Order: sequence, then structure tokens, then C-alpha cells
Amino acid sequence: MWAAMERIKSFFAVAKATPDEYEPLNDERSPTLEGSIYEGETPFSWIEYSIFALIGVAMLWAWNMFLAAAPYFQTRFQSDPWLLANSQSAILTTSTSVNLIAMLVLTNIQSSANYPFRINAALLIMAAIFSLLTISTTSFLDVSPSAYLAFVLLMVALASWGAGLMQNGAFAFAASFGRPEYTQAIMAGQGVAGILPPLTQMLSFLAFSSDPDNEQDAAPTSTNRGTAAFIYFLTAVVIAALALASFIPLLRRHTLLLQRRSAAQETEPLSFPPTDRAPPTRHHVPLPALLRKLRWLAASVFLCFVVAMFFPVFTAKILSVHTPGRRSSSNDGGGNRIFAPGAFIPLGFFFWNLGDLAGRVATMLPAARPLQRRPKALFGVALARVGFLPLYLLCNLHGDGARVGGDLFYLLVVQFPFGLTNGWLGASAMMAAGEWVAEGEREAAGGFMGLCLVGGLAVGSVLSFSVAGV
Repeated sequence: MWAAMERIKSFFAVAKATPDEYEPLNDERSPTLEGSIYEGETPFSWIEYSIFALIGVAMLWAWNMFLAAAPYFQTRFQSDPWLLANSQSAILTTSTSVNLIAMLVLTNIQSSANYPFRINAALLIMAAIFSLLTISTTSFLDVSPSAYLAFVLLMVALASWGAGLMQNGAFAFAASFGRPEYTQAIMAGQGVAGILPPLTQMLSFLAFSSDPDNEQDAAPTSTNRGTAAFIYFLTAVVIAALALASFIPLLRRHTLLLQRRSAAQETEPLSFPPTDRAPPTRHHVPLPALLRKLRWLAASVFLCFVVAMFFPVFTAKILSVHTPGRRSSSNDGGGNRIFAPGAFIPLGFFFWNLGDLAGRVATMLPAARPLQRRPKALFGVALARVGFLPLYLLCNLHGDGARVGGDLFYLLVVQFPFGLTNGWLGASAMMAAGEWVAEGEREAAGGFMGLCLVGGLAVGSVLSFSVAGV
């Protein structure tokens, strides 16, 4: 027992800073948003930044679409109480488990990795899967809840494998440009992917739902709910197609960049050491070596997303205090469809993801950079975020009444700040990783941090079963 404790203690113990261990490399030329160690070789481009942001949108669009579709899935499972209670956790666990397996496999394939191929393959998979989901909203509506859940979980598993390809490929591909801004662009795009699906679902519900004064507004007719779901699943197909088209010029730009680096190496004067300007050679970097250098950043990302995985389960069960027909309803808000579960639940997802997006964008501010260079401080923030979870118990769970405040407390005090800290912490840790490894290890470090992110999602989704019955 003592031996095990000592090993754990020594792993997290503060090591002496060395150039090849846990110390920022080339600190005097550390990357910032004004420039990077590649500044003269790889100038920043807003066009490239926008394309990476779109790739980030496509990367998490499937994940957030499955979360935002919770009210629609509930209408398909409502005849089976057990499936209704556990379907969300089942979807989360399937998604994150398959995603984690994909990342483990792909992260260990470094030397022969074709990152652009992984991105293209992922986008094609996403387009195919959401085409099938779009069709399912208008066909085979009479299948049993268990059969439909099996279909959904299969789609989730395939989408998660595609997401693994995308996450591993995109973060490594962005790292190869040597611009930390492009990694931040992916994280910001993921934040955008968080706010658009619930917004689409909410607007679709409001457009196609029943009479707002009818209590059955929370459960629209089969035709209306199919039309709404058709729209927001179809948007996922469009997003994947747009990302696939935009990736073509980015890939050409990357090829030209590599050619220029190679030409610069060949024509460099002999008075300069050739290795100083040579492009990084891709080689296998063992995961334990990356973990030693990035342990606090890796732990921060992992814990950040473990804690984040509880929010979808709570959000799908918290109703407005103005919900018609509930004990907590009020006379002044009963006629407004925004308070119906079909709109209010996506609104909860929207506020969390709006905070998440704001946090990711905030990493671009100069005031955020000093803390980004302190991995232990980031880990402290990750631990502090656990304090958000008990706040959900004060909200209007299942419409049984809010213990503190009302809808504004839930949306502005719980959801938005919880998402804000998630986006800022996750993006800060991912951006900082490149500063703590050698140049030739940046691609591997990008893939490794993506693995830690997915690992946190997987563990968090499994732990979310503990609150499924709340």
C-alpha cells in the first residue's frame, strides 16, 4: 500500500525543470497571439483560422446534436419508462466509450499517420450518419422504443468513431502549422457547435409545435416532431459538407508550407546548423513520455470534461418554473411556448454552451495568458469546478419546484458560468500543451491532449449514471 502511495506521490511531485522535461521550450520566443516561434515561416491567416474553426464546428456538431435532440428522443422512448430514464446516459456512455477507443488506437499510430485522410474520412462518416438520422425522422416511426434505441446507439457509435478520427487528425494537423491560434480556433469552433444545435432544435420546436396553451405542447404530434427533428438533423449533413469543401484549400496550403520548409532547409547556408530550421521529423513519441511532460495539463483537461459530463443528464431533467400543468407553474408564464420542455430544455443546453463558447474565445485575451502558463493553477480550477454540481439540485428537477431562485438562477448562475469555466479551462490547457514539448513532438502532443479530453468525457459519462435516477 505504501509503495503504491509513494509511486502516485512521486508522479505528481514537482520535478526539477529541465529543457527536455516539464519546462516551456524556447521560452524567450514562446507563442502568443501576436506571434509564434514560427512567425517568420508561418504567418497567421484569418482564412486558415476560420477553416480550422469550421473544422471544430464539424468535430463536435454530432456530439451536441445528440445532446440537443434529447427532447425528441424522449418522445420516441416515452412508452418505455426505463428507456426514458436511462437513454441519455446510454447515449453518452456509448459515444464517449467508442470515442475513447478510437483515440487510443489512433494516438498510438503516429509514424505512419495520415492526418488529412483522417479528417476527410471523419467528415464523410458524419455526413452519412446524419443522412440516416434525417431519414429516420420521417420513416419507420412505428418501430419499438428498444429497436429505435438500438438504431440510435449504432449511429452514436459510428459518429463517435468519426469524431475520434476528426479529433486526432485535426489537433495534430493544426499543431503542425506551429500556430497556437489554430488550436484555439478548433476549440472555438467546438464552442460554436455547442450553441447552434440546441438553438436549431428550440427554434424548430417553436415553429412546428402545437397550440401554446395546450399542455400537450411538450409532446407535439408525430408529424410536427418529425418535421422539427428533420430540420436539425439535416443541418448536421450540411455542416459536414461545408467543412469537407473548406478543408481542400487548407490542405493545399499545408502542402505548400511543407514544400517551403523543405526548400529552406536545402538552401540554408552552412554557417547555420541545419537542424535549427529543419521541419520536425515525425517519429513515435511514447505516451508515458508525453504524460511526464504534460501531466498537469493532461490532468486538467481530463478532470474538466469528467465534471462537464454531468451537465447533460441534469439539463435534460430540469424544467422551467413556468411549465404549464406543473406544481411549480405560474399564471404569468403558462402560455409562453419557450417555457415548454421541448423549448426550455434546449434553452438550458444553449446557455451552457454559450458560456462554453465565451470561455474558449476569452483565451485570446491577453489577461488570460499568464494563468495559461501555470499548469498547476489550471488543475486547481479543474478541481474547483466540482462545486457546480450540487447547484443543479437547487433547480426545478422534474418540475418538482426550484429550491433557490427560478429560471434565471438556473440559466445565469448555474448553466452559463459552468460552461464558461469549461470552455476557458479546456482551451487554455490544449493551447498550452505545445509550449511544453519539443518541436518534433507537437503533433503527438496534440493527439495526446485530445486523448485526455476524450478520456475525461468517457469517464464522466459512465459516472453520470450515478445521477440518472435523481
